Amino acid sequence: MRKLKAVLFDLDDTLLDWSGFSSDWATLEARHLENVVSYLRSEGHDLPDGQAFAAEFRNRSMTAWAAATTSLRAPHLGSILVECAVAFGVPASAVDARRCLEAYQWEAAEGTTMFPETPDVLNLLHENGIKVGIVTNAYQPMWLRDIEIQTHGILEFFPDCRISAADVGYLKPHPAIFQAALNCCGVKADETVFVGDDVEADIVGAQAAGLLAVLRETRRSQSRLGGSIVPDAMIRKLTELPPLLDAWFPGWRR
Repeated sequence: MRKLKAVLFDLDDTLLDWSGFSSDWATLEARHLENVVSYLRSEGHDLPDGQAFAAEFRNRSMTAWAAATTSLRAPHLGSILVECAVAFGVPASAVDARRCLEAYQWEAAEGTTMFPETPDVLNLLHENGIKVGIVTNAYQPMWLRDIEIQTHGILEFFPDCRISAADVGYLKPHPAIFQAALNCCGVKADETVFVGDDVEADIVGAQAAGLLAVLRETRRSQSRLGGSIVPDAMIRKLTELPPLLDAWFPGWRR
């Protein structure tokens, strides 16, 4: 009989609810990019106005994400910021990606919240000795996403396994990012369940890596279901997850 040892979660729209985010992303991004421009100027580098830097950033980001649709190589926010600075004449040797990311001053976006059932479900898994992890297709390194997770009060549930595509170098559904999470938790694929809201990235990727894949249904995910993609289960709320685990892994609760 299979034994459950770990449950891995996507982050956005699985643990964190973005439905209340109503800001314009370009405006939000421009504010953070202006912080980077100010930092680089404080280091003595002559840069154009923030709008030009933001336009360069958007072009490079769009190019990186477009290439990623086929290569699954993850874009990296820090690398793109460095590339933008270099494009405006800053010597590459004079730009530190980490300091640019710190200057970016990422934070939890206004309007985002934690799904209310998230802590209770995570606590139940912890109480029964189940390891939990996060696997996100973020282009921010995980230490930046940790700021959000901390703000929303769930960082303590993930002391060991928090995986960002930017750090691994590959996006879901590439098997490398799932394997990185399995290695981090010290578990095998058939001992692990993945929960996410993206049909291709989460469901196709997790199943190809040998994990059971649970789709958290959203308006977006419902529109993309069909064809040969069949989740192992579908839920609307995380509170529906424990009964699924009971059926798949009898006796997992202590």
